[in-house]
Amino acid sequence: MTKFQAYLHLTRFHKPIGSLLLLWPTLWALWIASSGSPDWKIVIIFILGVCFMRSAGCVINDYADRHVDGSVERTKNRPIPSGVVSEKEALTLFSLLCLCSFALVLMTDTQTVLLSFIGLGLAALYPFMKRYTHLPQLFLGLAFSWAIPMAYSAQGGSLSDPILWMIFVANAFWTIAYDTYYAIVDRDDDLKVGIKSTAILFAQYDLFIITLLQGFALSLLMWVGILESFHWPYFISLIVAAALFYLQFKQAKNRERQACFKSF
Repeated sequence: MTKFQAYLHLTRFHKPIGSLLLLWPTLWALWIASSGSPDWKIVIIFILGVCFMRSAGCVINDYADRHVDGSVERTKNRPIPSGVVSEKEALTLFSLLCLCSFALVLMTDTQTVLLSFIGLGLAALYPFMKRYTHLPQLFLGLAFSWAIPMAYSAQGGSLSDPILWMIFVANAFWTIAYDTYYAIVDRDDDLKVGIKSTAILFAQYDLFIITLLQGFALSLLMWVGILESFHWPYFISLIVAAALFYLQFKQAKNRERQACFKSF
């Protein structure tokens, strides 16, 4: 693996699905706050910012896990444990990505800039929480959802709007659900090295709780649609999402690693 390939893997730029998981809820917030007509300058700022911060989160996650990734089957060949990228290089890359994101957010308003510091704190905190609590997925949910109030603020929406926080909580529930599928993949290895997760906490009730969280998320999003008087395609999309959640559950019901990874 060349140094360039190692940086690509470290930032996960070659796997854009993670950026999309951050981007879609951010776009929900922009469109709802603007009643369907967002400022395209703000849209571009948040698309780029989400991509930079998602990659920054991946870098600091790999840095936090540098001493345990080598013992986990799925992560043993990552750039830092394999020695291709040094710890100092990883921290430098994390800082550069954060600076790029901060330069973008400076083009918004003061309230959004202040909110960005909370977002940075959550992104930096999450990777280390798996050593102290069985709920690191909760911190990931908060980190992955924080772009929602930032986007709402940048677009001129009020932070006291209950719609904003309904979307925020719905996305946090959804994030905890899909990252628990991911945690099931690593559960056996995590138990050996002492890493905590919701997959370990939920134990045999893992799939049941994932289903509950997904149900809560869909219920909140349905209520948002009712309050905002959205048209029927929105509600059809929630039915499609429910069907996809069922397929994920069915696929992962035997808790086989590859199947759970696909569900994630």
